[in-house]
Amino acid sequence: MTEPSSGALGLRETGRETGRAAAAVWAGPESGFSVEELPLPELSPGEVLVRIELATICGSDLHTINGDRPTPLPTVLGHEAVGFVEAVGGTVTGADGRPVVPGQRVTWTIGTSCGACRRCRRGVPQKCEGVRKYGHEAITGHWRFNGGFASYCHLVEGTGLVVVPDSLPAGVVAPANCATATVVCAARRAELTAGDAVVVIGCGMLGLTAVAYARDLGAEHVIACDVDAGRRELAREFGADVICSPETLVPAVEQAGADVVFELSGNDRAVQSAVDIVGLDGRVALVGSVSPGPRVSFEPNTFVRNLTRVVGSHNYAVADLAEAVDFLGRTPRQELFAALVPDSYPLSEIDAAVAAARTGAAPRIAVRAD
Repeated sequence: MTEPSSGALGLRETGRETGRAAAAVWAGPESGFSVEELPLPELSPGEVLVRIELATICGSDLHTINGDRPTPLPTVLGHEAVGFVEAVGGTVTGADGRPVVPGQRVTWTIGTSCGACRRCRRGVPQKCEGVRKYGHEAITGHWRFNGGFASYCHLVEGTGLVVVPDSLPAGVVAPANCATATVVCAARRAELTAGDAVVVIGCGMLGLTAVAYARDLGAEHVIACDVDAGRRELAREFGADVICSPETLVPAVEQAGADVVFELSGNDRAVQSAVDIVGLDGRVALVGSVSPGPRVSFEPNTFVRNLTRVVGSHNYAVADLAEAVDFLGRTPRQELFAALVPDSYPLSEIDAAVAAARTGAAPRIAVRAD
């Protein structure tokens, strides 16, 4: 990593005398993390520097750390984060159409979108042909602070920003730009509406969020299915009126219905169950299958006659993130969401934070600047 000459931003606009800040640089499974002091960037037009308030460790971060997911190196991991605008390059507009200014509390999209390519124009900006994703890209001379496990995050042009109310606890809002917004997008793509009978398969962070969001949208019934009894009971607290194990899913659906099925575990048997149980004119949202796995099967005649629709849903648009933040602000289960992120570790203890996340004792472990 080469160091540029000291820029005006690092020395004047941030107000930090050194023009440097800490980042947990990930060099791969063998080398691990090293907390380094790196030069703060000189912003180009359309870019924003955010001081990290809190970042949470997502399952995809653990997959990378475990060596199960290839990632360009070296990098700064972490994409679930919230922070305060420190400086802005030129004029940048947030999701609400207003200029972004220093001091605002914000979260941001997991990736960039150009707004001009065919994918962006068709309404799937998360699949932009030139997408760059936070926590998934190699450090460059200009883009060092490209993930959440750092004191700052450098938001490049094309990133969607959403202003976050001061009233929202950091632990509640940090996962918004991954878990919550992903659920919002999946619900939109599955056309979930008031009165639907909803099935949620997999009650981790995404599943618990899906249960609460389905209730928020007026679902008539919410069935929560998981192999773990503790997760099932937690799903009940988040709004599920029926909880069951995979073995008892079919009778539960026969009684309550299955207009919309969210598959959030990625387990191939769970995916098979999702397509098997969906009801007449029902919709299946496949969200958890983000890595290659065994094939599943279906009988086409049944799908045709039952008017079945299956949608894949991965990441989200900036409007979904804005709705995610709004939802977290209005949900009566805000304290339950806060309890999903029970511990935070200083950036200097990133290895301890990862070790805690690996235990699975809590859906999310948080990292904060020292």
